[in-house]
Amino acid sequence: MSSKIRVTRICQFCENEFEARTTVTKTCSDLCAKRLYKLKLKEAKLQYSNAETQMIRNKPLTDLQAKEFLNIEEACKLLGVSRRTLYRFIQDDRLKIGKVRNRTVIKKTEIEKIFA
Repeated sequence: MSSKIRVTRICQFCENEFEARTTVTKTCSDLCAKRLYKLKLKEAKLQYSNAETQMIRNKPLTDLQAKEFLNIEEACKLLGVSRRTLYRFIQDDRLKIGKVRNRTVIKKTEIEKIFA
């Protein structure tokens, strides 16, 4: 069934004005339609990749939040401070630590007390 409707539209790919024969036409030509399709696929891949990267970045923090005892490096990551700043907290008795052999262990509740 052909339509006698003529609608002036703007191509979603090249942004040129064209006369469409239907109300759902989005591009001015088959070539623009193919290029728009590939562009949408590329954008979807980039969006998926960015979301995956964000999940990878956030995963260590969620793992650290689940732990009850943290070492110095993990505590630095969780707080977002340097090792030197963390050692200053320990030296000023704002943060209590425990020693297990030669390892320094910090209880997560002690870290939460800093902000209370």
